[in-house]
Amino acid sequence: MKKAIFVFTVLLTFSFQAQTKKWTLEECVDHALQNNITVKQSELDLEQSEINKKDAIGNFLPSLNGSASHSWNIGLGQDPVTFNPVTGTSKTLSLGIGSSLNIYDGLRNINQLHRSNLEILASRYQLDKIKDDVSLLVANSFLQILFNKEQLKVLQAQQVVSQQELERTNELVEAGVLPRGDLLEIQATIATQEQQIVNAENTVLLSRIQLAQLLLIQEYETFDIVDIDYQVPTTMILEQSPDAIVSKAKETRYDIKIAETNTKIAEDNLKISKGALQPTLSGSYNFGSSYFTSEFLLSADDFETQMTDNKSHNFRLSLNIPIFNGFASSNNVKRNKVNLERAKVQLEQANLDMETAVYQAYNDTKGALKAYEAAQKTLEAREEAFNYSRERYNVGLLNAFDYNQSQNRFEAAQSDVIRTKYDYIFKLKVLEFYFGIPITDIN
Repeated sequence: MKKAIFVFTVLLTFSFQAQTKKWTLEECVDHALQNNITVKQSELDLEQSEINKKDAIGNFLPSLNGSASHSWNIGLGQDPVTFNPVTGTSKTLSLGIGSSLNIYDGLRNINQLHRSNLEILASRYQLDKIKDDVSLLVANSFLQILFNKEQLKVLQAQQVVSQQELERTNELVEAGVLPRGDLLEIQATIATQEQQIVNAENTVLLSRIQLAQLLLIQEYETFDIVDIDYQVPTTMILEQSPDAIVSKAKETRYDIKIAETNTKIAEDNLKISKGALQPTLSGSYNFGSSYFTSEFLLSADDFETQMTDNKSHNFRLSLNIPIFNGFASSNNVKRNKVNLERAKVQLEQANLDMETAVYQAYNDTKGALKAYEAAQKTLEAREEAFNYSRERYNVGLLNAFDYNQSQNRFEAAQSDVIRTKYDYIFKLKVLEFYFGIPITDIN
């Protein structure tokens, strides 16, 4: 009984901890990288590239094959050893082993091995790029939840203030200082705020569900993240020139590396196609023996004697010179030349896209910082205006409608500060990401 109670207590504790777990940004990113379907597909592509490399290595090795056959012949036949005719039922057993090796094939094996190494490298770059994209997407969803929660807190705080103003207005109305219409105006404001809070709560829930789906977590209702009030991080990134960030991005980001590797792969494909225009030389060796017996054969050597006496060795060198194959090889060379030029153009485009993306991120970050600073100044002014309006309202020098307008502008300023804050944080992280700083490094 004590053991049962202990087990029940442990299970209940684990269940409670699972329900109350709150995820950090690092945990979200790690979980996404381990479970994201696109990441898993890219890992399979990498595994496939490694298998292709083993195929390329195998092309350098000689082949080795064994053979065995057993045949029956009824009627007129021939002794495979003496070549004398025999009549009746005869049996023949043949055993052999053979090996062949490509001696020269236009260097295609070497180029195929080099290409397979590049394909592995390209697959790794692609996997890392996908992981970066997933990390950015998770970070954006994570910050969106924090932004929505901050918006909800602002609305809830303003509702508390409105409830206090409602009590104060009710006292002033009963004292005859304010008209009853002001009380109704405050009540209408509170009702609107309640509706806004419900909408904000739904927005928080939907953003949590969106991140949970991104992480492939089924427990939508219990999923939540750590409530961290991220302050605007201090950074030196904006002191860097856009050109310096572009140079760093080309060293660290995988878009350029993928395009460069694909260009090298296209060069190897061209070399392989040109190799098909050259002669090929191959060699082979075969060893075999046989055993023959017939019911009308008066005398026959035993199995061991025949297998020893009937041994044969065969050596062969084969030279194949391509002369004409319907333009297939020459057209393949031309096709790979076009693919190489296309890869070079794609590399050039990747460099241009990287420069554009960095400059855009740089300008977006600077603009977001200015917007955040302006929103802070606006908030300070709106807060002073609201406090002044509240003082005037409390002494009956301002009607409820004008007071509510001042309060709405103050609430809008608070929301704008939160919006610009998280917008700046995310855009800053994107810019730092181009500079090689991990997305999870948020102070």
